[in-house]
Amino acid sequence: MLQFNRLRLTGFKSFVESTDLMIETGLTGIVGPNGCGKSNLVEALRWVMGETSPKQMRGGEMDDVIFGGTAQRPGRNIAEVSLALDNSARSAPAQFNDTDRIEVVRRIERGEGSLYRVNGKDVRARDVQILFADSATGARSTALVSQGRIGALIAAKPADRRMLLEEAAGITGLHSRRHEAEIRLRAADANLKRVDDVLQTLDAQLQNLKKQTRQTARYRNLSQHIRVAEATYFYLRWRSADAELDEAKWRLASAETEVTERTRAAAEAAAEQAERASGLPELRHAEAEAAAELQRLIIAREQLDAEERRLEESRREIETRLAHIAQDTEREESLRAEAREAIGRLANERAAIDQARAGEAVARAEAEAALAAAADAVAAEDLKLARLTHEVAETETRRQALARAKAELDERIGRLAQRVGELAEQRARVEAEAVAVAAAEAADAAAES
Repeated sequence: MLQFNRLRLTGFKSFVESTDLMIETGLTGIVGPNGCGKSNLVEALRWVMGETSPKQMRGGEMDDVIFGGTAQRPGRNIAEVSLALDNSARSAPAQFNDTDRIEVVRRIERGEGSLYRVNGKDVRARDVQILFADSATGARSTALVSQGRIGALIAAKPADRRMLLEEAAGITGLHSRRHEAEIRLRAADANLKRVDDVLQTLDAQLQNLKKQTRQTARYRNLSQHIRVAEATYFYLRWRSADAELDEAKWRLASAETEVTERTRAAAEAAAEQAERASGLPELRHAEAEAAAELQRLIIAREQLDAEERRLEESRREIETRLAHIAQDTEREESLRAEAREAIGRLANERAAIDQARAGEAVARAEAEAALAAAADAVAAEDLKLARLTHEVAETETRRQALARAKAELDERIGRLAQRVGELAEQRARVEAEAVAVAAAEAADAAAES
């Protein structure tokens, strides 16, 4: 059995400074008031033996075991607990059984986790737990009796009591090793199943590789045939290219001869082009003058067209006025005929009155009255006839003036038509000259190119 000799705490909970608890042979007791750290010693012992639950350490996380600081002292970032064991009986596991003294150290750094050392060598937490399990103790051992622990053991279920008996019999380590061995066996079984799957996959890959090997051999055989065929093909192409080379040389000689002839023709064309280029400025000047004359004629034609349209409008207006005058003349003739009929009727009535004058005085008086009335009517008709005659004279004067204006317009329209014909002839001549100039320029451009 391993014997606990010393427990050293550094930065663990309330033990900020390095503190040693010597565990001598016999009974070692710790006496102190509440809050002096007695429970922290028991928790340090649990912690160094491999406790992994922060709740068993009365904290929310494992970093809570590090000294957090006070109003007078700053906190720490590292906590360490060391437990010295006596291995004189050499009952420790084989990997730790080479010395008489074993020192188990657990060190934690804030935010980095904890690590274990046994006699200065880094080990796993599982190794430390098995070390103490072989000694019938550990972080969850029933040998660590706390408040309410006795009552919990009495009221424990048979399975929990079995664990107590196994621990008392010293076979807890065997159960731990068996549990670890079962985990390894399950892992090995899973690995074997995985190996079977991998073998099946490799077998499928092997079949695929064999198929690819056959395809590769076939490809190499076909590649050899292809190389032979390509060599034959390229040889035939070489023979054909050699024949084409001879023919190309012949064509090259012919082409050189043709180039010589075309060079001579190009020199002659260049000379002709230079000769034509010397006369090009005069043609361009003539073209500019023709274009200016054409523009002037176009403007004059537009003016004549506008004048023709204006005269046509005046002609239509005069014709309308003549139609109105003709209507007025017909109306005046009608009025004149009516006046003549009224004069004849009045003359007849006057004659009847003269015949009746020889009658009675009464008839004379009536005749005189009728004559006076007729005279008034005749005077009114005479006035009306005079007015109508005056209007007819004015209308006839206007008709004659309009007729003269119409004749003048007809004469002017004839002159304009003659002028339009002359402008059309001039335009045709200018367009012919422009076509000739354009043809000359095209010929010059073709000669230059």
